[in-house]
Amino acid sequence: MLAQCLEFSPTDDTQFFAALPAAPAVFVLRSGNADAEPYVSKTANLRRRLEKLLGQPEEPSKRLNLRDRARSIEFTGTGSDFESGFLLYQLLRETFPHAYGARMRFRFAALVKLHLENAYPRASVTTRLGRLQRKSSYYGPFPSRVFAEKFASDSLDFFKMRRCVEDLNPDPNFPGCVYSEMKMCLAPCFKGCSDEEYQSEVQRVRKHFDSAGDSLLREFSSQRDSASAELQFEQASALHARLEKLKPLLSQLPELVRRIDQLKAVLIQRSAEVGAVNFFRVDEGCIAGPFAFFIQPVEHTRPQSMEARVEELLNASPKAEPKSALEVMEHLAILKRWFFRGTRKGEIFMADANGALPLRRIVRGISRVYRNEPAEMENPPALEN
Repeated sequence: MLAQCLEFSPTDDTQFFAALPAAPAVFVLRSGNADAEPYVSKTANLRRRLEKLLGQPEEPSKRLNLRDRARSIEFTGTGSDFESGFLLYQLLRETFPHAYGARMRFRFAALVKLHLENAYPRASVTTRLGRLQRKSSYYGPFPSRVFAEKFASDSLDFFKMRRCVEDLNPDPNFPGCVYSEMKMCLAPCFKGCSDEEYQSEVQRVRKHFDSAGDSLLREFSSQRDSASAELQFEQASALHARLEKLKPLLSQLPELVRRIDQLKAVLIQRSAEVGAVNFFRVDEGCIAGPFAFFIQPVEHTRPQSMEARVEELLNASPKAEPKSALEVMEHLAILKRWFFRGTRKGEIFMADANGALPLRRIVRGISRVYRNEPAEMENPPALEN
C-alpha cells in the first residue's frame, strides 16, 4: 500500500534522515520483531517527525523515542490533509482490523432514514446504516444530529406522514395523538385514511427528500399560480406563505446532503506529484482514490480539451466497492469531517439529478486547487455543533 521503504540503523542515521522528504506523508515504523506492533501515523513533515522519533533521545525526556526498536520505515508522500487522512484510514484498517475504528475516532454522520420497509413508513434520524440491499432510504450526511433532527421535523410539518415510532396495528377505537388532532397526520393508527392515501403521502415525502425539497417547491408554486389564475386569492396567499416558510429550510440545506445511494461527487485536492492534482471519486457515499490528474497532457498523446481529459480519467478510475454498511458509514464520516470543517482545503463538485458531473466547473476548480486559490463556495459549509 505504501510506495517507499527504507532500512534504519542507529549507527547510520545521518544518511537515513537525509533520504527522507521534508514533506507530508503517511508512514509505518516496523521493528525487527515480526510479532511487535508497528507504529502507524501521518505527518506534515516526515523528516522532522522521524528525527524526533528516531534521533538521539534528550535526557531527561518523556518524549516517545523508537530509536532502539525501529528497523525500517514504509511511507508514501501526500499532497493534502484529506489524502493523508484517507490513506491513514486505509492503512489502519489493514494493519489493525479489530481496533482501527478506535484509532480513527470516528463520529458517524447523522442521517435521515425513511423506513420504507414498515407497513406504515415513517422518518427518523440515525447514525447507523442498515444492510446495503435493504429497501429503506437514507439521506445525509448532516453536520450534526441536531441539524438533521431539525431538518426532518421542519420538513414533516409540510406533510401528514406519521411521526410516532411504534409499529401500527390500525384500530378504529384508538384515540389518536396530538398530530391527528391538529390535522398534521393522516392518522393511519385509527384508520383515518386508506392505506393507498397514506402511501401516496409517503411518496410525496420521499420525492421531497430525494430532490432536496425541489419537488415540494415546484408543487407549491404550481398550486399558488393556479389558485391566483382562478382568482382564489385567499388560497393563493396561504400557499405563498407556505412557500416563504419552505425556502429558508431549503436554503440552509448543505450541498453535500443527498440520498446516500445517489451521493456522487468528485473531490479535487493538491497532489504530491509535480504538475498534478488528485481526484477522489465519491460513489454512493464511498470514496475511491487518489487518481492523479496532470495539468499538462503526456507528450505524444492526441490533443484533447481539458474537459475531455477529466471525463476520460473519471471513466477509467474504478469506484469504491464497499463490503459492508459499516464501511460506508466510515467513508461518510471521513467525508463529513472534511466537508464541514471551517477551513477545508480542496473542492468538491456534486453530480446532478441525472448523475452527470459539472465538467466545466471541475476544470475551473482544478485551476484553483493547483494554484492554491480560494474555492468558490456556492453553499458554505455549516459548522458542526
